[in-house]
Amino acid sequence: MGKLTLPIHRRDHIKGPQNAAVQLVAYGDYQCSYCSRVYQIVNAIERSFSGQMSFVFRHFPYPDIHPYAEKAAIAAEAAGRQGKFWVMHNMIFQYQKQLTSKTLLVFAEELELNIRAFKMDITDRALSERVAADLESGTQSGVNGTPSLFINGNKYSGSYDFGSLAGAVGDKLVK
Repeated sequence: MGKLTLPIHRRDHIKGPQNAAVQLVAYGDYQCSYCSRVYQIVNAIERSFSGQMSFVFRHFPYPDIHPYAEKAAIAAEAAGRQGKFWVMHNMIFQYQKQLTSKTLLVFAEELELNIRAFKMDITDRALSERVAADLESGTQSGVNGTPSLFINGNKYSGSYDFGSLAGAVGDKLVK
């Protein structure tokens, strides 16, 4: 079983309490249909364990297979600079099948981002390096496909249905 080599850090986008008993880290690709399904399951798990777990999403795009995955990751990071990482993240997964460079700009407009700053940020090398750093940390942690989940630093190897994943999260709360 793999271990998370890069612990949760302030550079991460964290939902939930930072000192939660359960920390769930997902490595994902915004164009991966499996990631989209797990995104919905993780949202349900977050509601079920509200206040008891934190969630971190890290980028693991496959640009050779998914041509807009890396651009979407950079767009989410650019939105994050304006305090809207999670709403952009949600919008990208919600409209995953419509992803293009143009729709990412439409999303930014719908989220009322500063479009001038957003356009500058999506070309900022620091954001592409951020996405690359997530990819590298995932590779070092044994990620070889998406989605890949880690619970309290250990790679989750169970089924990705609600019951199995919620059970694994719940098990960490009783220990």
